[in-house]
Amino acid sequence: MIGPSFAPVLQAAVAGDELAFGILWRDLQPGLLRYLNALAPGAGEDLASETWLRVVGGLRRFSGDERSFRAWVFTIARHRAVDRARRAVRRPDAPVPLEALADLPAPDDPATAAVDAISTRAAVALIATLPPDQAEVVLLRVVAGLDVADVAALTGKRPGNVRVLAHRALRRLAEQLGEGARVRGEVAAVDR
Repeated sequence: MIGPSFAPVLQAAVAGDELAFGILWRDLQPGLLRYLNALAPGAGEDLASETWLRVVGGLRRFSGDERSFRAWVFTIARHRAVDRARRAVRRPDAPVPLEALADLPAPDDPATAAVDAISTRAAVALIATLPPDQAEVVLLRVVAGLDVADVAALTGKRPGNVRVLAHRALRRLAEQLGEGARVRGEVAAVDR
């Protein structure tokens, strides 16, 4: 969260200040990617790009505080993901032959990027094992930092349902993590 400086940062971004927009982007992008990667595995980067294009296009029309801005950005992201899912049903993606990918250049340091992403991917993968409605609520509450009312409005559920879904999801995650710790403990005991 940006905090008290949010309003001037937003005003500067609306006026075209790239540094101010960068502050907004850096604040929201990591959580946005996690949310979109869990919602649409493999399409998170593309959906985030589409989301930010919509944000830039609508930034002048936005009014509200930081919480409202976060909810607005995640609402746009959710709509992009829903639209992508609808398009996928109508026109499935065709696989690209491996020969076409052979000469593409690699990023500067894939090893560092992989190490940095391991824990995030593991957490998102664990959340992705939840039923879709529970996963979405957890991502919006924890990753996006939205409150119950915002999540309820965004998903079209009642606040009580959001709380129940979040509680069940977190309980299920705790059980899965507890089971993983128990298994690791048993393996460690056997290795001794």
